[in-house]
Amino acid sequence: MKTQMKRALGGLLLASTATAAMATEVKMLSINTNSEGEKPYFAAIEAAYEAANPGVDIVIEYQDDESFKTRLPTLLQSNARPDIFFSWGGGLFYEQAKAGVLEDIGPLMSLECKAAHSDASLGAFAFDGRQHGMAMYAAEVVVWYNTELAAKAGIDPTAIKTWEEFLAALETAKGAGVTPLVVGGKDKWPLHFIYSMLALRIVGADGIQAAAAGENGGFAGEGFVEVGKQLERLAAMEPFQPGYMDAGYDKATGLFGDGKGLFHIMGNWDYLASKGGSTSGNGLTDAQTGLISFPMVEGGAGDASATFGGVNGWLVTKDADPAAVDFLCFMLNQENQTQAGAEGFWIPVAKGSSGEVANPFFKQISENLAGSSYHQLFLDQALGASVGGTVNDVSADLASGATTPQEAAERVEEARMFQ
Repeated sequence: MKTQMKRALGGLLLASTATAAMATEVKMLSINTNSEGEKPYFAAIEAAYEAANPGVDIVIEYQDDESFKTRLPTLLQSNARPDIFFSWGGGLFYEQAKAGVLEDIGPLMSLECKAAHSDASLGAFAFDGRQHGMAMYAAEVVVWYNTELAAKAGIDPTAIKTWEEFLAALETAKGAGVTPLVVGGKDKWPLHFIYSMLALRIVGADGIQAAAAGENGGFAGEGFVEVGKQLERLAAMEPFQPGYMDAGYDKATGLFGDGKGLFHIMGNWDYLASKGGSTSGNGLTDAQTGLISFPMVEGGAGDASATFGGVNGWLVTKDADPAAVDFLCFMLNQENQTQAGAEGFWIPVAKGSSGEVANPFFKQISENLAGSSYHQLFLDQALGASVGGTVNDVSADLASGATTPQEAAERVEEARMFQ
């Protein structure tokens, strides 16, 4: 870490001689971190940048989540606003972009900076053709599986590439006396993962964006009716554990950790959560664990490399000094992101930053994200509270047989129209 911090910072927008004359203060507002090593990590990056850019003073302030969320709207409208601030992306980011409180940093980013990140990574903090920030880390929803139960059922999950093959595997598992799929239906959002992944495979990224804009019938369009039909079809197979609509996420991930189900469609955080939620507190070993990408739906418009999950990063405020963009590019470059991955702070998204990620599953997910053509943010975040909440509701209702695919599609579109 110290060695790379001493290196000359080639390719930055501001040469040391220029920044020395600027005497610029760059304020960055972040949420508190639960990891003891993260603050020293950021402090080392701050020191390295300041050493290479005399006259630029990076000031990082940390706040707890709730204080951050409460204080930020007022700050963004004031002269005391930070130059850079943490963001979860999605609907709130879009509202901030529409409100005009964010800077278009695209023209200020060097070619080297842009090249260090995938289109999907950059796209997570772009709105209406303008780049307002950059991603720092991401989460991907994948299909986790139990290798021992797969062997018992005679299934090779790595051979599953299509939705039909996945459904066939569920039937095979049932026939072998194995619970095919665990899910926390009570919390609804775990079921929204299945709905959303089906949408990404069936209508594709463009279809989701078009629906959000009210085009082609919006979320009541034919493609989203088909999404509902496929989720309904899945549920009709009765692949879930008994009482799945009364089980929350914590219960479901504990069951998976206890080896009570073959598959669990969940984000990368489930690797640790399933261990902690298990009866033993240890969960499955790495040898008992595997993951695959969500399968493609035959005839769908989606791209097989498209990923789904969360993206967290940083936004730059309107009229921030160019030094803020320069620092952001340095902070999120390949070397610094590689260090974060090696330390286990998060799954980095910069190209080539997965090399030092020790956890084999995190490494695979990191590579998936780096090669992603498009990373779709959780729909219950991306679409805003009203529409996103309705997506969660209809996902649960489809899984429990409480609504039809047509009704579900119309409910989501109605929420979009009146949001």
